[in-house]
Amino acid sequence: MKTILLFAMALISVSTSMVFAQVIRGDARAGQAVYEQQCLRCHGVKLDGNGSDSKDLVIPPADFQSHKSRSKTDWELLVAISNGVLFSPMHGFRGKLTDQQLLDVLSYIRSVARPDITS
Repeated sequence: MKTILLFAMALISVSTSMVFAQVIRGDARAGQAVYEQQCLRCHGVKLDGNGSDSKDLVIPPADFQSHKSRSKTDWELLVAISNGVLFSPMHGFRGKLTDQQLLDVLSYIRSVARPDITS
């Protein structure tokens, strides 16, 4: 019985670590094109939230260069891009962009504003 339990625990450990090791990434170059088309006006060229339309918004766009944004997980950013941000002008792009385009935009953002792994 002890052997079966140890085997099961080892199997779970190995299989979950393989899942966590798999990272699905998009194409940052393709993401840049989507970003420029869909996000640039609010989030800006430098991804700092200072796009041409940002001055007209009551709630400022996310500054992807900030510690707050860079410390978010890819999953958190992807959820915001896909579903939008409640009580803000950030609308969701699910249905407007393909899943691949969503991943591409995320990859572009991360290529310019690297994640802050110190937090």
